[in-house]
Amino acid sequence: MLDAEKAHYAAMNLLSFGCKIPGIKQVIIWLCKSNNKPIKILGLTFKNNIGLGAGFDKNAKYLNALTCLNFGHVEIGTVTPLAQLGNPKPRLFRLPNNKALINRMGFNNQGVAAIIKNLKKYKGALIIGGNIGKNKNTPNHIAYKDYCICFNALHPYVHYFTVNVSSPNTPGLRQLQSKESLLKIFTELNLINTQKEIKKPIFLKIAPDLNLDDVNDIILLANNNVFDGLVISNTTINRQHLNYTQAQIETFGLGGLSGKPLQQQADNLLKYIANKLTNKLPIIASGGVFTKTDAEIKISNGATLIQVWTGFIYQGPTIVKQILKA
Repeated sequence: MLDAEKAHYAAMNLLSFGCKIPGIKQVIIWLCKSNNKPIKILGLTFKNNIGLGAGFDKNAKYLNALTCLNFGHVEIGTVTPLAQLGNPKPRLFRLPNNKALINRMGFNNQGVAAIIKNLKKYKGALIIGGNIGKNKNTPNHIAYKDYCICFNALHPYVHYFTVNVSSPNTPGLRQLQSKESLLKIFTELNLINTQKEIKKPIFLKIAPDLNLDDVNDIILLANNNVFDGLVISNTTINRQHLNYTQAQIETFGLGGLSGKPLQQQADNLLKYIANKLTNKLPIIASGGVFTKTDAEIKISNGATLIQVWTGFIYQGPTIVKQILKA
């Protein structure tokens, strides 16, 4: 009954409040409990292979609550150096006929300094990924500086990083998926990483709408150890196969489409890249995961870990249990 963005914050605030009350917290944990099978990747041990994708807990405010839901990992962000409001509201839309969402949030977050304060408050054992991006007003030719600022600041507080150059909601961001731009960003990040006492794995998150030449360039970079893993994939700008009239689709406007309509497109990209990799990097698969079968398809196509987002909205807080129970 609520606007989608208001519903998001209302639900998460209510869940967070419930997880602060001992009796209620134990009930939530019991309802979401499942048989976990730990998996070790890049020196990190995940209690299970189901995680929550970036964009859900942008400011690392809900980690205690999400721990109660039995996620194997949570990716915070996208984090930018400076706080930004994002795009004008409304900017998040439900498409229940297709079990989908459209968002054009625009990297709204409190900025890296405020997010670090939130991370310091978390005392749990959840694997946390830091999804990093650039501020809207930062020109692409110096975008690497924003990624370096976030990487350096977050390094002590997260377990791995994901470089987000694939959101469709920041103008020009997807241009950073070119081979030259990626080499610049990752050369700088890897240089910082090697100077740290403990190196943190760095993943690249890509769009499902890439042309074949760019996909092949990314495969080449992967095989040359430019990054440690891939996240496949971000949301799509594709609007095909939606059970809505063209007029309705136009009212939703611009933004990234996620959920069931993205599933096949993301699965095809995952399978293509996994089959071409000679350097078998870990792949985190996202896009249309609602059920155990959806997750199994991702794994059979080459995924190591799974991330949910839109499925969490439609399936509810027991989605990890639903996927892992069998």
